[in-house]
Amino acid sequence: MPKIKTRRSAAKRFRVTGSGEFKRAKAFKSHILEKKSPSRKRNLRKAALVSKSDHERVLKMLPYA
Repeated sequence: MPKIKTRRSAAKRFRVTGSGEFKRAKAFKSHILEKKSPSRKRNLRKAALVSKSDHERVLKMLPYA
């Protein structure tokens, strides 16, 4: 069997945790920040986990993760 290519865009966006879940960054933190409250922007800094429904899709994009 030939090696499977990793989707590089996904490799830059996700990291695997010790329990096998995927960490991701939260959206809506790149621009239009004046109208967002400081607490909202602070919460957007924190990492989030990929949902269970999307886990299989991310796993296919990252075959060696």
